[in-house]
Amino acid sequence: MKKIICVALSITFSGLLMAQSSSSYKIVNRFHLDGDMGWDYLTADDATNRLYVSHGNMVQVLDLNNGGKQIGAVTGLNGVHGVALADELNKGFISSGRDSTVVVFDLATLTPTARIKVTGANPDAIVYDKFSGKVFTFNGRTDNSTVIDAKTNAITGTINLPGKPEFAVADGKGKIYDNLEDKSEICVINTVSMKVENAWSLTPGEEPSGLAMDKANNLLFSVCDNNLMIVSDALKGTIVAKIPIGSHPDGAGFDASLYRAYSSNGEGTLTVVQETNAKNFTVLANVPTSRGARTCTVDSKTHHIYLSSAQYGEAPMPTVDHPHPRPAIKSGTFEILDVVETK
Repeated sequence: MKKIICVALSITFSGLLMAQSSSSYKIVNRFHLDGDMGWDYLTADDATNRLYVSHGNMVQVLDLNNGGKQIGAVTGLNGVHGVALADELNKGFISSGRDSTVVVFDLATLTPTARIKVTGANPDAIVYDKFSGKVFTFNGRTDNSTVIDAKTNAITGTINLPGKPEFAVADGKGKIYDNLEDKSEICVINTVSMKVENAWSLTPGEEPSGLAMDKANNLLFSVCDNNLMIVSDALKGTIVAKIPIGSHPDGAGFDASLYRAYSSNGEGTLTVVQETNAKNFTVLANVPTSRGARTCTVDSKTHHIYLSSAQYGEAPMPTVDHPHPRPAIKSGTFEILDVVETK
């Protein structure tokens, strides 16, 4: 995922973003976690009511049935990006970007059981496809995907991608869809043949990152760097809608029960989009969150949305070697925001 830290963002809401219904979303909990490093994806496991939080060199695990209490962590990692879960195998898979590995762990004990060197550099997004029984990494520096047999941990193939991969989703029927950030496209992977079958443009969307899917209606929601959510038809490869969202988006989610899509925006907002049918969409809310809260996950059972965030200090002065320095995270401020609609 994009490692954008939003500096000097003024959270001002234009008339476009304020045109919303009476739907009321609020931050109802803040789960404070140890550690002052950066973060990326979160993964909510509806089956176990756990939340997996990527955080620097560890994945912290929270019990959502017990007030978001941390029940453990997978440690000894190196630049965590994402977590893929295979509940029926009691296995999790973590993309460890800085050493280009996937760390396999036991879901019950959170103990690492294997470390797999991928066939590319900087695995970022990671997806478990139950249909094929395979795990797919999306390697950001080499524009390819490493395919791993989820049962044996053996690498079974490498897929060359037609651009720089960002977030990916599996449809559960043998296809994976992946945003291509540099091409502003989506590509389609057949999980059985392990080949790219198709790709289509997301224009007018630019530099897509977060991706979510309405599997019932075969719709894809790509959040793009130019403040647009592009909805596309996963079967036809056509653009269905373009929806205004907040700035600096990086994550997306979809609640299959409510038919709502979400864009987590680094400016400090969460855009909530209602799918009224397969062709019509309405922005319900732009919920104030926290500057830098750019990634999210959705619990479709409880309808809660979770976002990672922290507070920042001032950015250091630019130098020749670091013309765009990032501000430091203030110690002890990392937290998970728990957002839900209140009636």
